[in-house]
Amino acid sequence: MSVLQLEQVSIRYMTGDFKDIGLKEYVMRRLKRNYQVTEFWADRDITFALEKGDMLGIIGTNGAGKSTLLKAVSGIMEPTRGVVRREGSIAALLELASGFDGDLTVRENTYLRGAMLGYTRKFMDETYSQIIRFAELEEFQDRPFRQLSSGMKSRLAFSIASLVQPDLLILDEVLSVGDGAFRSKSAAKMKEIIQGGATTILVSHSIGQIREMCNKVLWLHKGEQICFTSEVDSICNLYEKFLEKGNIREIKQILGGGGKSNGFAT
Repeated sequence: MSVLQLEQVSIRYMTGDFKDIGLKEYVMRRLKRNYQVTEFWADRDITFALEKGDMLGIIGTNGAGKSTLLKAVSGIMEPTRGVVRREGSIAALLELASGFDGDLTVRENTYLRGAMLGYTRKFMDETYSQIIRFAELEEFQDRPFRQLSSGMKSRLAFSIASLVQPDLLILDEVLSVGDGAFRSKSAAKMKEIIQGGATTILVSHSIGQIREMCNKVLWLHKGEQICFTSEVDSICNLYEKFLEKGNIREIKQILGGGGKSNGFAT
């Protein structure tokens, strides 16, 4: 059975409705017949499945729909159309520095984030020292969180979320957190989790990371699924060619029409 399965998932944003402009402005525009709603589809008809132990790399330029898709996978938002099926526990590292309270100490925020992720107080008591040590924040435990640098905040969030063994781990550009030494440490931690059997989704602008760590790749372009395949090296080569030339039509021709029906879709 698949750990994660998406079937024809599409996600639409609406701009110009009363939620954006307020009820009073909405009524006035309707009376003046000056009311318009614009649809924007961040993702269209995304379909793929992952088995236990898979590591999927999602590639695509800015605006491809990667982060929106991760929110649907993690359950933060519901797709407009289609179905997302998940099995087991999920740990999602999407916006690492969000969800903390700047007025609380590092220690208090660690317990707060742990509670938000569903960890018990007993678990946090047992793992707190390990979390702080991994984040390299031993000297900052009683400092107000707002005094930390953005890198420190992200390291703490990464450390808290990665010290469990989820069935599905979702990472959005988090392996670039911190300096070179911490990036190496975080990558090693991810490999440890993956080797423990976790299914992982990684969004990264580093094609080197995708090549090294992933056994499957999903390419999105302006919300469209270009391909989903286990031919990671081949697709990474094509993606680098696309970044150089910017011709997505040529890529689709190489893939035999693109998307889900060609030889690269598995």
